[in-house]
Amino acid sequence: MTVSSQPETAQLSWFDRRSVVRALEILPGLVSWLLLAAPIILSLFEPVVIAYFIIAFDLYWMMKSFRLSFNLIRGYNQLHAAQRVDWNGRLQWLADPNKYLVQTEAELEAFAQRHPSSRWPWWHGPRKVQRQLVQLRDDRTELVRLCAHQRLLLAPEQLYHAVILAVLNEPREILEPSIKALAEVDYPTKQLILIIAYEERGGAATEALAQQLIKQYGSKFFFAKAIKHPDGMPGEIHGKGGNITFAGRQLTEEIRARNIHPERVVVTTFDSDHRASANYFSYLSYLYASDPNRVRKSFQPIPMFYNNIWDAPAPMRVIATGNSFWILMETMRPHRLRNFAAHAQSLAALIATDYWSVTSPVEDGHQFWRTYFAYDGDHEVVPVFTPIYQDAVLAGTYAQTIRAQYKQLRRWAYGISDFPYAVRQSVANPRIPWSNKVVQIWRLFEGHISWATSSITLTAVAWLPLLLNPQFSQQTLAHKLPDITSGILQISSVGIIVTVLISLISLPPRPARYRRSRSVFMLAQWLLLPVTSIVFGSLAAIDAQTRLMLGKYLGFVVTTKAVKK
Repeated sequence: MTVSSQPETAQLSWFDRRSVVRALEILPGLVSWLLLAAPIILSLFEPVVIAYFIIAFDLYWMMKSFRLSFNLIRGYNQLHAAQRVDWNGRLQWLADPNKYLVQTEAELEAFAQRHPSSRWPWWHGPRKVQRQLVQLRDDRTELVRLCAHQRLLLAPEQLYHAVILAVLNEPREILEPSIKALAEVDYPTKQLILIIAYEERGGAATEALAQQLIKQYGSKFFFAKAIKHPDGMPGEIHGKGGNITFAGRQLTEEIRARNIHPERVVVTTFDSDHRASANYFSYLSYLYASDPNRVRKSFQPIPMFYNNIWDAPAPMRVIATGNSFWILMETMRPHRLRNFAAHAQSLAALIATDYWSVTSPVEDGHQFWRTYFAYDGDHEVVPVFTPIYQDAVLAGTYAQTIRAQYKQLRRWAYGISDFPYAVRQSVANPRIPWSNKVVQIWRLFEGHISWATSSITLTAVAWLPLLLNPQFSQQTLAHKLPDITSGILQISSVGIIVTVLISLISLPPRPARYRRSRSVFMLAQWLLLPVTSIVFGSLAAIDAQTRLMLGKYLGFVVTTKAVKK
């Protein structure tokens, strides 16, 4: 397998000059500030222009909200459909797909004889019957694909999963449930590897806890090890990337000592609060083992910030649910999907990319670009429709929780720091067609600019021409503009209704310590959406882009994790 030279060290000649790098760092923040300032300036000098722009922009977001709502419904249905699949049973297909294809064809024929109405569209027959028919047809399609690539399939019994659990100084109450969840999955745990990657700066208590947990649970896995990441390693910032990279290199040594090929090891990175769903490894094993291009893929499960959703304050619940649903919607557009939080790659790919970035505070999203350039654009993120349960932000006090949430979202928004990297590496790598590179870079740029500006534009801009321009206030359009935009946004609220309904039906059971009235607040909390969208969305993104623009680079800020007892 040929892999491009490591992109971090590529020679970029004049494009590597500090002035060029700074220009690329300044551009996103500059564009965002210009877009925010433009409505004010145009309201003063060209109010009619800005009025029609506002109407067009609101119409665009109305259509976008419909599309996002549709994708959320599709993603939610896909998530639940995947839970009905016997993924361990599908792993057996890989041994002899031709045999199972014959069986499935026979089942389809027998099914059609038992249910003649199933030949008609779904509205002509019982929903359950149609669902069974769709499943059988999907199984047949999948088995045909497996038969076509049979010699490239990987035997599941030869596959190992390594979980690198990144730890700083989290307590046992956070860490132990994550390890217990790994020990209780529906996949053979003797094919699982547990690495507790803890920081030296976490102190003696963290080291003692890591060793205790390895001693307590290690026998359940193929092997388990606690690896201490030394503090102050040259060229690293304090962050998750350096920790898991150090652990990844140690893992590689262990795998090679056991004569296991790196392609047969899939590595998933978890934070200390991440809890795998029961079918995560069986599902991931099937996707990986059945993909001929498996090494060049990343695999992204669905983050569900539901571990403590009933305990978190209302604004954090809205944000946590919105973050979960955003990834779920993006899975319906896998060409836009990027590595986020818990994600998986083969150990072979990690070796090819020199593991994760040790200098980026957003090592998860940055890993997409490292892999994309290492494999000359032959890389994509594959959705895994099963949850990885995570904590919503919860600190010791309400004020601490607000600060921790803002810092977390600001760090996520600092993913715009990948823009200079992506542009420079695109110039350095002529093997990727520019048509591909431009599209990828535009998605990155446009997504972050929209993140910073859309909420403020939708909420505040409609009133500016009327307030700032006395002459325009005498025109009929000035007085109709707020009503027009308000009407468009009311129609767009259908998307919010869909989000609220799915959030209510997807909530975990209410803990016994809370009264039924708590459920009412789970509905009322959505009134905070405009505030959370601006404060924790746009302002956090503007903050991140402005810091990059001014050269005040953002470091890694560990999100505080707390348990309500």
